[in-house]
Amino acid sequence: METVSTDALAAFAGEKYLNLETYRRTGTPVRTPVWFARDDRDPATLYVYTEINAGKLKRIRNNPAVKIAPCNMRGTVKGEWTPATARLVDGDEAARGHELLNRKYWPKRLVAFLSPGRRAKQQIIAIRAPS
Repeated sequence: METVSTDALAAFAGEKYLNLETYRRTGTPVRTPVWFARDDRDPATLYVYTEINAGKLKRIRNNPAVKIAPCNMRGTVKGEWTPATARLVDGDEAARGHELLNRKYWPKRLVAFLSPGRRAKQQIIAIRAPS
């Protein structure tokens, strides 16, 4: 397992949103504010979720290098950008990501309750910052 600096993620403590910068094939950055949850078992990992047809998934598949920064709900950056690596997860790790996000964000729990099949249409992304 690679060494990861949890200090690089200290800026996200107490924040509700992070701005996720992914890259098109041309190298053009695309920034998206998203909810995130930090894994208390592995504090170097952040989880976000998105719809399975979101453009950011295609961009991550093509280039897992991303940047992240704390932001407000409109995407206004509130701190420094941190280079990171994103990967799509499934199985137990995806279930863990959903659990952490549901614990942190009650609206996500409400939507899941009202739309039982909705979770199948979501993809969990794990983000790690290198040391």
